[in-house]
Amino acid sequence: MMNRMILGNLVHRPVRSMISIVAVALEVTLILLIVGLCLGMMQDTRTRAGGIGADVIVLPPGSSFIAGLSSAPMPIKVGGVLAKLPHVKSVAPVIQQTTSSGSFFEMITGIDLPSYESMSSGFHYLQGGPFQEPYDVLLDDLFAESKHAKVGDTIDILNNKFRICGIVERGKGGRKFVPISTLQDLMGAKDKATIFYLKLDDPANADTVVDEIDHVPGMERYKVNSMASYLAMMTTNNIPGLSVFIKVVVGISVVIGFIVIFQAMYTAVMERTREIGILKAMGASKFYIVNVVLRETALLALAGIVLGIVVSLAARAALAHKFPLLQVVVDGGWIVRATLIAIVGAIAGALYPAFQAAQKDPIDALAYE
Repeated sequence: MMNRMILGNLVHRPVRSMISIVAVALEVTLILLIVGLCLGMMQDTRTRAGGIGADVIVLPPGSSFIAGLSSAPMPIKVGGVLAKLPHVKSVAPVIQQTTSSGSFFEMITGIDLPSYESMSSGFHYLQGGPFQEPYDVLLDDLFAESKHAKVGDTIDILNNKFRICGIVERGKGGRKFVPISTLQDLMGAKDKATIFYLKLDDPANADTVVDEIDHVPGMERYKVNSMASYLAMMTTNNIPGLSVFIKVVVGISVVIGFIVIFQAMYTAVMERTREIGILKAMGASKFYIVNVVLRETALLALAGIVLGIVVSLAARAALAHKFPLLQVVVDGGWIVRATLIAIVGAIAGALYPAFQAAQKDPIDALAYE
């Protein structure tokens, strides 16, 4: 009987019920999409970095652990020092430059093709082939697809025209690859490198090589990590400000849900003063009244959560279609968290109206018009 009464109350006020459901859905969608964008960015970066195939990564002194956020302060001759160390099979110098393109930032990766391909099985060419000229560029298939680019087309990079010589399978670090000497000249960083990737005779020797590099005179200040530990650092907690940003988004979402639910349930209680008086006159306890209000709130919250999850999945699909380079991860763990956050926020917003309803005097309530 209580469930029928609760459902009847929600159906009787469809506009208010729908507003409450949409508010909770907005709360859930905001959490899932914003967090999904952050997780997608990290997952995409981690996957592409791991696809390079290196066992050790060397970054400049004082640089961020996010490769590419520094310029190119390392002399390329450092690669010769690293190549002489025990267990090191090959060294790949890389120079990177971040540039804006439209609404997004892009990373241009300058590589020495033979040494870069020695890190793994090399590029898998879907179209075209390796560099032939200084102003040739390799694109990964996802970027090429998003720009409808093909071999032979020209694209603008750092205000210079580059010919697309090949399209390669995604997942090898960057999305745009140019000859390292060309990017060095464009950046004014001759004989410099941003990163050194090291391929070892056995990945199990990574920690040993890291320790060896730390003891090489002049290399003490360089940031050296095994690729395994480097990839493990790629979490939202290690990106400056990202963890705080996520907490702020979650906080704003909770406030939205709390305020809307509070307003809806408080107004509903005021409108149902006479109904509450009848229930109390019939012997309904304070707990019964509180239970009715909270169960009604929980039903609204659950409907909003389902709607929010559906909208988030639809938005992810729409974003993937519109912006192929933009990765959004709707993580199962965060779906659970968003569900709990929405329910707790909704219940918290309904507590005061529920207790207000429970405190009403049945005589005064029955006399209410």
